[in-house]
Amino acid sequence: MSKEDQSKNNRNKQGGARRDSRRSGSNRKRNAPRITREQMLEAWKPVTELGQKVKRGEIVSLDQIFEMGEVIKEAEIVDMLNPDLHSDLLLIGQAKGKFGGGKRRIFRQTQKKTREGNTIKFTTCAVVGNKNGYVGIALGKSKETVPARDKAVTKAKLNLIKIRRGCGAWEGSADVNSIPFAVQGKCGSTIVTLFPAPKGTGLCIESECAKILEAAGIRDIWSKTEGQTKTKVNLVQACMNALRGLSEMKIQTKHFQTLGIVEGSYGETKKVAPEISSIEEIQAEMKEEASETAETTETKTAEVAKPVETMESKESTKSTEAIAETTE
Repeated sequence: MSKEDQSKNNRNKQGGARRDSRRSGSNRKRNAPRITREQMLEAWKPVTELGQKVKRGEIVSLDQIFEMGEVIKEAEIVDMLNPDLHSDLLLIGQAKGKFGGGKRRIFRQTQKKTREGNTIKFTTCAVVGNKNGYVGIALGKSKETVPARDKAVTKAKLNLIKIRRGCGAWEGSADVNSIPFAVQGKCGSTIVTLFPAPKGTGLCIESECAKILEAAGIRDIWSKTEGQTKTKVNLVQACMNALRGLSEMKIQTKHFQTLGIVEGSYGETKKVAPEISSIEEIQAEMKEEASETAETTETKTAEVAKPVETMESKESTKSTEAIAETTE
């Protein structure tokens, strides 16, 4: 056998050994046991004081965290308190295809020109909610697609907000299927206005905003959009700003029962204001308010009338003194 044939055989043996090692490595990866969610939570070592309380079982719901005014800084807190958390990715990417024929993607791709070449980054937007009064969104950016998705989901868990639900539609009854009143949110030039709707209407809104409302637990809505709605990031953020406006509005006590307003999870916590059992009690409260306003107006008019009476009495005394002087 010549030297050339021997070198070929050696190269073939080396190549076969490399292929076998690669295959064995891939098989090891496939056969490796996957880490379950329960195992991850058991191995979780909380860093913050809030996380330690959740781990010990002192805090059992998100409502307690928001009532105390605490800030969630660990995503495992949300995983521990809400095992059935719903998450989804929004279509914020470009529509690749000639003449606009392509579909939108979940990843928005951007490039930066450098001396080494083009550096590509991927951005994705995730929505997280328990479908019962809590929802959050966030953006994640990375050089690869999977880390960007994981970053977005983790940040969305930290950005959870509590919203109000009810039914302010004149056609509907007091329930948590919609929102109690109309709200407006803005981001950039995009304006989103949400209106309450009766049962059976559905989510009459853009598809990406509908994913947010569904994750929040809202089933019926009417909407109106203005501005550059094709910029999906601004559209989604405007929808979230509108939902934040629900909790910023001040509401009178008598409207909680009539509109069925609930803040946070329904069925787990009490309503924000004391319940009113019947319409008669509402009317009684309205009469009491009217009587109080009438009393205050009477007192104000009496206070204004006093100085007028004193001026008239002074003028009358002056006139009687003048008449007495003339008679003398």
